[in-house]
Amino acid sequence: MSLTLYTVGTPNGQKVSIALEELKARYGFDYKTYTISFAKNEQKEEWFLKFNPNGRIPTIVDHARGDFPVFESGAILLYLAEHYDPDHILLSADANKKSEAIQWLMWQMGGLGPMQGQANHFNRYAPEKIPYGIKRYQDETARLYSVMERQLSDGREYLVGEYSIADIACFGWVAAHEWATDKDLSEYPLLNAWLHRLAKKPTVIAGMNVPTKNDLIANDFKIQLSKEEQEKRAAEARDWILKNNQK
Repeated sequence: MSLTLYTVGTPNGQKVSIALEELKARYGFDYKTYTISFAKNEQKEEWFLKFNPNGRIPTIVDHARGDFPVFESGAILLYLAEHYDPDHILLSADANKKSEAIQWLMWQMGGLGPMQGQANHFNRYAPEKIPYGIKRYQDETARLYSVMERQLSDGREYLVGEYSIADIACFGWVAAHEWATDKDLSEYPLLNAWLHRLAKKPTVIAGMNVPTKNDLIANDFKIQLSKEEQEKRAAEARDWILKNNQK
């Protein structure tokens, strides 16, 4: 195997697995996955911290380049584009288009991911319901969706015109919109069309199912769990978060 991906089925992990599936489909790129156990707190074990001092997923180890480790999902996308994408399917060779895609990647890393992540936390996982926190982060997530809606308003199919790491970075987050916001995307028809356009790509479907099966696309991005099951999963995650924060 050329590369090992250490991951879990979250939006940050999914963006890397989707990119790897793109490389696999185009070039036959070979990689293997290692599912990090949050329950065992593997991401905090010394062997993993040697690859990723931040103790988070995703992380890759590139065996073809001297077992070189890369952490942070955005950095991994750029690394893969630089070293393994000679046809520029992930990141355009054109300087301006490349810059645009990187701008949107940074936007996702600094905006959409953190804000929707906090919306998800306060809406689902916080040990007590804090209305201000829920509203603040859900409102900011809605604003960021509006930014994407406006970007798509000139008729383009993808965020920078052609499919790129910009779309890959954002897809998993927008796909999980209902879990964080309790709403569908009816207010954002262009964003909704973009989401479903990407969801038809075999590489996106394959990447979303790494390292474990994911039903978001099959369920048209709707939560299929009962309220009781949702709360059970939230409680499990809440316990893990509180325990992990003490590390």
